[in-house]
Amino acid sequence: QIQEDLNKQLLNNLVSFLSRSHSDFQEKTTEWTCRMKFREIPTAALVLGVNVTDHDLTFRGLSDVLQDNITPYVALLEAKDCPGIKNLMQKLMGQLMNCDIDVDPLEDEDCVQISQNRIRCSMSSLISWYESVTKKTDSETPSKKRNSSSRHWQSPPVVVIFKDMESFTTKVLQDFIVISSQHIHELPLVLIFGIATSPMIIHRLLPHSVSSLLCIELFQSLSCKEHLSTIIDKLLLTSQFPFKLGEKVLQVLINIFLYHDFSVQNFIKGFQLCIVEHFYSQPLSVLCCHVVDIKKRVYSLSHDQCENIRRLPSFRRYVEKQESGKQIELLTNDSFLKEETEKLLKDLHVYHENYVSILRCLHVFTSSLPKYPLGKQIRELHCACLENRVWETEEYESSLQLARMLNKTDLVTMLQQCVEILMSSSGKEFDRTVEKLKEFLTQFQNLEAEVSQERDVSVSSQKELQKKTDLYHLQKTLLELKESRRSKKLTKFEMLRFEVVDYIDSLVRRYLVPADDRTLHEIVYFNAATVLRGHLNAAPRTALHTALNNPHWYLKNQALKCDGGGISNKAPDICIVYKLHLECGRLINLVDWLEAFSTVVMAAEEPNAETASSDQVDDIIHARFIRAVSELELLGFIKPSKQKTDHVARLTWGGC
Repeated sequence: QIQEDLNKQLLNNLVSFLSRSHSDFQEKTTEWTCRMKFREIPTAALVLGVNVTDHDLTFRGLSDVLQDNITPYVALLEAKDCPGIKNLMQKLMGQLMNCDIDVDPLEDEDCVQISQNRIRCSMSSLISWYESVTKKTDSETPSKKRNSSSRHWQSPPVVVIFKDMESFTTKVLQDFIVISSQHIHELPLVLIFGIATSPMIIHRLLPHSVSSLLCIELFQSLSCKEHLSTIIDKLLLTSQFPFKLGEKVLQVLINIFLYHDFSVQNFIKGFQLCIVEHFYSQPLSVLCCHVVDIKKRVYSLSHDQCENIRRLPSFRRYVEKQESGKQIELLTNDSFLKEETEKLLKDLHVYHENYVSILRCLHVFTSSLPKYPLGKQIRELHCACLENRVWETEEYESSLQLARMLNKTDLVTMLQQCVEILMSSSGKEFDRTVEKLKEFLTQFQNLEAEVSQERDVSVSSQKELQKKTDLYHLQKTLLELKESRRSKKLTKFEMLRFEVVDYIDSLVRRYLVPADDRTLHEIVYFNAATVLRGHLNAAPRTALHTALNNPHWYLKNQALKCDGGGISNKAPDICIVYKLHLECGRLINLVDWLEAFSTVVMAAEEPNAETASSDQVDDIIHARFIRAVSELELLGFIKPSKQKTDHVARLTWGGC
């Protein structure tokens, strides 16, 4: 929903562009006549950024908006489905005609199966179909026509969206554009190019003779970093959702986003994984709920769950700070423990409300400073506050020093924003704070009158200075001015500025205490960064080695369990072959390998039999061995050797 809201302006601009392009065609205006003369196709270059995994959601939303407001004829094309112009036309006509493409490879590839009829995939067929469809719409009864025209235009354009333009081959694009431009006076075609890199890719893929056939308008989506900042702002920095991410976990998700894929969708999936992992692994996660449900859930706790509360490190620290009588009650009396737990959880909820409000106020100040010591984005400031006491860091000290040099206009603007933030907050402790900030604003306004009076006094003193033409008196007066500037005291504005910054500092020290210092934070905060990193940063080689070397680890079958590095004949064939290949050198003799495999497999059936020779190997065992070796080759552990035809070369070395 957030991403749809962020893309709303972009989609509205695209709809406006398509409306203009269509109206030109429908009214046959001078502009469209000029386009017809030069055979230009209206084209939207949509720059979406390198976060390719998020593009599907954008294109899906764009397609829905177009079909609801402009035209029912929208086709989404991907490069993997269009290796040639024939495939492109098949896919295009199949989507526009709302039918599945059924192409017989033995027959003409240029045709599409529609019901019992076969239509040749060509631009002339597409134009004939479009004319028949629009004529059918025009011939409908007035009531039906009125209903359809309320959603779509009378002669709706045909919109073709190239989702990944960079992946299309140059020849396919050139052929389609040249063919389409020759029929633009018959078919109101509009192209949309989905671009991940730069608009210059259009001119790199297409020669000037082809790109000149396009009337291109550029559209730029919001950057993926802005998307992420909004997601964090709406999902994490709110008291609406009780579940929270710890600093290390949030840093893992942000690092994967910044250094891997820039995908907001993958960030959301990681966030969902954190929720699942927290509620699966934390036995007290039942208490991670909205404040209105806390009392009901706390008093439904069992004795074992009460013992789990007593084991929490933060609760132990809390108990140690209490007097001895209360300590005994907390550790022995479940009813008293539940009352205290309810109070502590409500205090934690209030802490979150206050934390978010003061964090936003601090961000108002730090984001306006030069060099951004604490980061420009609120997510960076949030991570700094979660990690440790932010007021003890060098970045915070430098931020305060810079804030003490802000001019009056910036300070007044920041204070007004802070007042708005605190007044819209659900926290009940900020009434006095709002009054204090408003008092600062009043003092700044009163300073203006005093400054104007001082300016008049300084002007009069300068006039008196100009009247003193005697060199001695002039030098004396200048020396007195210089001495007064040296021993100059702080002005009222500077004193007020220091007072404002010190007051904001006191709010930070009071409300932005790290979550780890709060009692029962383990219930609502997920801090298992190692577990999350293990899920998201996969180690396929290690997992593969474990599966092949010790299948019991995954299959949980006791028959596969073997100690001392032995090989169980109950294991899958590929596991037996893999463990045997670990005992070999660079080149593996296939005959020796087969005999060893046969020995292991037939050990249970013939425990006293001697090692079987190659002539006595059963055909079934031989076939199983060939299949297992082929699977190992497919996984990349071995390859055929050119040195010896009956040997294979080993490709992996060392332990995992």
